[in-house]
Amino acid sequence: MKTITDKKQKTKILLEMRPALEGFAGIPQEVRLLFRGLSKLDSVELEGMIQTSHRILARGTKDKLGIFESVPSETKKINRYSRVIISLAEKPYRTIADIVVDFIEKWLASTSLTLFTLLGLKKIKLTKFESKYFEDFTWRTMFSKTLPASDFSLVARANHRICSTPWHTMHMVGLNTLSFYKTPKYAKLDTGDFDIFIGQTPYPARIDKQTTFIVRYHDAIPVFMPHTISDKSIHQATHFYALMSNVQNGAWFACVSETTRQDLIKLFPEAEKRSVTIHNMVSHHYVQENSSSKLVPGIIRSRLYANDPDAKDMGLLPKFLTLREQETFFKKSLEQEKLKYLLVVSTIEPRKNHTRLLAAWEVIKADIDPDIKLVIVGTLGWEYKQIIKGLKTWIDRGELFMLNAVPAPDLRVLYRHAATTVCPSLGEGFDFSGVESMASGGITIASDIPVHREVYEDAAEYFDPYSTISAVKALKKVLYEPESQKVQEYLRQRGEEVSARYMPEKILPQWEEFLQRVVSEHKHR
Repeated sequence: MKTITDKKQKTKILLEMRPALEGFAGIPQEVRLLFRGLSKLDSVELEGMIQTSHRILARGTKDKLGIFESVPSETKKINRYSRVIISLAEKPYRTIADIVVDFIEKWLASTSLTLFTLLGLKKIKLTKFESKYFEDFTWRTMFSKTLPASDFSLVARANHRICSTPWHTMHMVGLNTLSFYKTPKYAKLDTGDFDIFIGQTPYPARIDKQTTFIVRYHDAIPVFMPHTISDKSIHQATHFYALMSNVQNGAWFACVSETTRQDLIKLFPEAEKRSVTIHNMVSHHYVQENSSSKLVPGIIRSRLYANDPDAKDMGLLPKFLTLREQETFFKKSLEQEKLKYLLVVSTIEPRKNHTRLLAAWEVIKADIDPDIKLVIVGTLGWEYKQIIKGLKTWIDRGELFMLNAVPAPDLRVLYRHAATTVCPSLGEGFDFSGVESMASGGITIASDIPVHREVYEDAAEYFDPYSTISAVKALKKVLYEPESQKVQEYLRQRGEEVSARYMPEKILPQWEEFLQRVVSEHKHR
């Protein structure tokens, strides 16, 4: 067994990368930053595990060959890895033999995997993916949405393992076993080559006994706020039962906030001694710079939610009859001496509380500042249609702008020049946007929920997330009252101090200490 204190050998870690295949912010962002961070530790040898939620992936190369199998040539290996990449989007070219194998895999991935799991007859095998020759794929598919180009050589050349069985299928196997047991039994993942496996959120598998199991636990919202999530029934069940299995199978939990850790302990008190709080790392992209506010209108224009073919039909963009009409509209709306705007950065879904912010902003516009705009950055999540209805009138008037896929350099400028960034959410595990705003030299106003108080401390102004009057008071205090300038100066100063706590150089030593601890305790069990 390799240990982190062994001078000759590094601790081998397998990190689940599935969320990194998805969006810009939140958990996908945290996974990329964690991979980057762990890659910088001299004591660690890191690989990622590529898996999708629903697609069956082509297999990479085998780590261990059978008696009658020969070592594949470099040509065959390259073809294998190329097929893996294709399988993320569509089925690779298949021979008749491949079709038969695919049919068997589909069958194994459902009913029979449940049966084999119940009988303890099958492990989910992992295959190898070597990134040599495929760095463009690994970089642009998993890392470029968050990391700067200077990190290319650090992360793009890392090797990965392929889990061909979809994540959702593994969840369903566990739920299917509840027909036979009071507690779920999940398929076993073959992690025997690694000292540590780090799964994201509750992970739907058991792992090898010689491997230490760590769950990066982001929040318990699917259990405590199930009315705010998508696919409510299946989402709540997969989260709760996989979490139960992880706890019962001795997993450690690295929670993104103490608030999240306390929610975990409420659910499973026995996890208290196997849980720690290691806050999220904030990207090193977010620094204070003397950028010009004149960049803001161009960023808004270039990052409008316009690439979605249904954007206009959904009301995310005004409808223009001519190009001249469009240009006149944006010139009138954006070309001001200094554009004043509130900024919110989050997915469009009910828990993020956009409607409360919208109501407060409308009061401010009507009573105090008719020129202040609202800029919303975020992808469409779920149950957003009613939210969009409230935004549409203002979008058509050029007072509200919906942006998407904003890269960090542009977002840094938006944070810096916003009148304030508002974090109105009803519940969070961490909430990057407030800290990113502080690190960029911006001002943060946040809903008064436990995790915001924990992460932002006194570097934000707070309001009751259920009260429009409270949100209006917070905006007035920070932006419009006689003492507002002093309030802003204080928030900027404290924001710089508080946000520094979440930089990689502060968080990585916590990870290294934690990894040392869990490996040592696992070894001496």
